[in-house]
Amino acid sequence: MLFAHLPHTLLTPRLRLRPWQPADWPAFAALNADAEVMRYFPAPLSRAQSDALADEIQRRIARQGWGFWAAEHLESRSFIGMIGLNTPTPTLPFSTLSQPCMEVGWRLARPWWGQGLATEGARAALDFAFQTLRLPEVVSFTAVPNLPSAAVMQRLGMQRDPATFEHPALPADHPLRSHVLYRLTAP
Repeated sequence: MLFAHLPHTLLTPRLRLRPWQPADWPAFAALNADAEVMRYFPAPLSRAQSDALADEIQRRIARQGWGFWAAEHLESRSFIGMIGLNTPTPTLPFSTLSQPCMEVGWRLARPWWGQGLATEGARAALDFAFQTLRLPEVVSFTAVPNLPSAAVMQRLGMQRDPATFEHPALPADHPLRSHVLYRLTAP
């Protein structure tokens, strides 16, 4: 379906979005264990959970050539988090097996916040989605209180759907269950 030449690396003025390397796993685990980074997720991740997530992300990149790439800051050569594309689960109300969609997403370590790096990397991922994968639309979503991520979505030119949705992976009484959805159509 969305198969492209393997594996892709994207460059921006300050970032390299690339396949994961073994040295990324410990930094990713530290990022996922940070309560502030994970504030808008159900809970911080253990080392085993983080490693399993990184393994799955890297398997997807190896299989399809793209995904949530490891984000490397070019000047410092530091792993700073992940930025890229993902096919959300069909259990979400806007994605089904018959009509899958693509999301753009990011998760960066705190020292890299507030520098425009999520926006810069997400723009490169969107360009890839529209130019290489020829997608008609890309979505992004987050918990309602996550105003920083919603601001990135707005800077990307994404438009918010008027209604919120309840994330099915979270219990009905969970404070982060209500989510906003943003969309961007191909230029």
